[in-house]
Amino acid sequence: MKKDPSIEDVKAAIAKVMHPAIDRTLMDLGMIRDIVLAENTASLTLVIPFPGIPILSFLEKSLKESVSPLGIDLKLNIAQMNQDEVQRFLAMEKEAWKGL
Repeated sequence: MKKDPSIEDVKAAIAKVMHPAIDRTLMDLGMIRDIVLAENTASLTLVIPFPGIPILSFLEKSLKESVSPLGIDLKLNIAQMNQDEVQRFLAMEKEAWKGL
């Protein structure tokens, strides 16, 4: 019998999701918060540096696809980074930029 996915399974799957233009994971970039698992649904907050980022739907799709092999749905909340988080994000972006 297959065991139900744990919160660790969910975190491990999400931790592999890469940013498409920066050679870092979304987790490394500080873009993932508040991962919760309740029955067959995980939820998390995707924290973005600026409103209206053009890759938002791509990031949402990538995150949802990362947990689908676990047989769970993913609910995303979107929030905006504070100034310190944006500065950290931009520093990592500069260091690891690979372009689109």
